[in-house]
Amino acid sequence: MDKIQRNSIVTLFHQIGFTDGSLLEDTFDDEPLTFRLGTGELAHGLELSLLGLQVGDEQTLDIGPDLAFGFTDDSLVQHIKRDEFNPDYSLVPGLIIEFSTPSGETLPGTILEVGEDEVKVDFNHPLASHTVRYRVKILHIENPDPMPETIN
Repeated sequence: MDKIQRNSIVTLFHQIGFTDGSLLEDTFDDEPLTFRLGTGELAHGLELSLLGLQVGDEQTLDIGPDLAFGFTDDSLVQHIKRDEFNPDYSLVPGLIIEFSTPSGETLPGTILEVGEDEVKVDFNHPLASHTVRYRVKILHIENPDPMPETIN
């Protein structure tokens, strides 16, 4: 039976939340998630927790910030001029907005404070510095064919 390995395409149900039992995402009663390990779709520690699992396996793990979403970095808290925001936005603390980087990527930022002239925005991952509880049930595994050996 196939086991999850690096580069496996995995279909699974998953829940992610906090150790107090509160949930942030739950696909068990919805569509399962399919992704390829190693592409960065999941945090490194979440991917590591899947290695070696087989179809039908279920597990629940608590994963610390060092392997999940990292620790809070104070340099990622920025003050942005209020007039740089779309005037249609109702800026309130806790609101998460997608920002565009100069390279064209998008990055979520959480509004911390709204002042008259500036808005304080946290660009750390919203789960940074938290231990997360990750529960999975493996539904399907597709492993890529091994690379043929080359003849020298």
